Amino acid sequence: MIQTVATQPFTDQKPGTSGLRKKVRVFQQPHYAENFVQSVFDSLDGYEGQTLVVGGDGRYLNREVIQTVLKMAAANGFGRVLVGKGGILSTPAASHLIRSSGAFGGLILSASHNPGGPDEDFGIKYNIGNGGPAPEKVTDAIAARSLAIDSYKLFDGPDVDIDAIGSSLLGGMTVEVVDPVAGYADLMASLFDFGAIRAMIAGGFTLAFDSMSAVTGPYAVEIFEGRLGAPAGTVMNGTPLPDFGHHHPDPNLVHAKILYDRMMAADAPDFGAASDGDGDRNLIIGRHCYVTPSDSLAVLAANAHLAPGYAAGLKGIARSMPTSGAADRVAEKLGLPLYETPTGWKFFGNLLDAGMATICGEESAGTGSDHVREKDGIWAVLLWLNILAVRQQSVATIMADHWTTYGRNYYARHDYEAIAKDKADALMAALRDKLDSLPGTTNSGGVVKSADDFAYTDPTDQSVSKNQGVRILFTDGSRVVFRLSGTGTEGATLRVYIERYVGPDGELGLETEVALAPLIAAAQEVADIAGYTGMDQPSVIT
Repeated sequence: MIQTVATQPFTDQKPGTSGLRKKVRVFQQPHYAENFVQSVFDSLDGYEGQTLVVGGDGRYLNREVIQTVLKMAAANGFGRVLVGKGGILSTPAASHLIRSSGAFGGLILSASHNPGGPDEDFGIKYNIGNGGPAPEKVTDAIAARSLAIDSYKLFDGPDVDIDAIGSSLLGGMTVEVVDPVAGYADLMASLFDFGAIRAMIAGGFTLAFDSMSAVTGPYAVEIFEGRLGAPAGTVMNGTPLPDFGHHHPDPNLVHAKILYDRMMAADAPDFGAASDGDGDRNLIIGRHCYVTPSDSLAVLAANAHLAPGYAAGLKGIARSMPTSGAADRVAEKLGLPLYETPTGWKFFGNLLDAGMATICGEESAGTGSDHVREKDGIWAVLLWLNILAVRQQSVATIMADHWTTYGRNYYARHDYEAIAKDKADALMAALRDKLDSLPGTTNSGGVVKSADDFAYTDPTDQSVSKNQGVRILFTDGSRVVFRLSGTGTEGATLRVYIERYVGPDGELGLETEVALAPLIAAAQEVADIAGYTGMDQPSVIT
């Protein structure tokens, strides 16, 4: 029986760059999750009888909301839902399942790298039929509908057993519980030389992978320990937990410090890596050698041809605007187009669909290719392993060789978290007000060459995205970028990106904080960060 439930709008359901993210307590309000899911369905056309993919990162509230989604999908006319066993699907695996099954789209229940638990974060995002996040025209429609919704549809029936693989009926809709790992692992095996990686590991190569008690545990155990033969225990924190073991599942040097310390120890493994809450981000650390996400993107692009899936070469490289220009140097040397986009994986999707780019990445630890339409943590780790297996060199040696070939982009991101939103907005407004007066002025970073608020015209559909971040560019090629993040659930996060390029013949061995010290001072001088935020130091430096 289909019920029509009366409701009233919530005013805070506008999706961000990665869907709707709020505290669990917000989602637990009566009608809150239902309103948003119905707003998604009401914003779509032509899904009747079609397939929907549903899964998430296993965080607190994941299983309950999946049952709600199943009953609402049945009531709204979907013909079939594919759901990962136990409600588990990493974000890249969900993207692959949408694409491989010919699904109409999918709902991914995740707040990515944000903490989980009853007092922490939850999220829902809609991905379209290409497997990628919904474009702005869809999220705008969802936001508009959420402000006008007055009812939602719900099938009145028992919960579905999502812990047993197989099919069942929910009203007239088929629910198929599928293995969340196998199809994705097969995809990885088709892209990379598992034989070469397996032989490298059998020959004594050691690695450590931290799943951070998040969704990649089952994937990492199957691929690294099962298919590639790494010893049991190679995967750390491999069991997904609803609260991620009370840890913050963000693969950076603060939250993955145990892995970092292990990789800097005298008896460190040859290679260390981590992924985040929903499996789309990555951290790469060689023995005594941390690799920034921006540098990792550049190295992967420069060496991708060593993996079978990319032996034919790349069609292009894409990076988000705040990501360092290291990949630009590679694109130039290889004669490839380089696309600079706003932050948000959906902007890469158009380029990938159009065959204009093959590899893309963001400084926030996301890297991926045209195999899916999301960033993909395990994919990045496997490409690194494939490169190491072919080149038979250490991570440190590969990085040194890269810098002597392309030069080095010294780079850091300073995050100022949980700022009062009015203060953060005031800081950005003040910056925008002074853009016209900055060129030609001098500060600790040098002479300002130009200053603007980044805008992007999509080359595939000519859509325009404005106000994507304030850029201060210096005459020596250095830059400082300011933008507010859209991935938090509390207050605002100011992100300051600081970059200095040094050519192949320059000083390539400086400590990052030393190389960037003048630009860090310039960022404070230009934006008065301390004055607006009350913070003398960033919350996190990556």
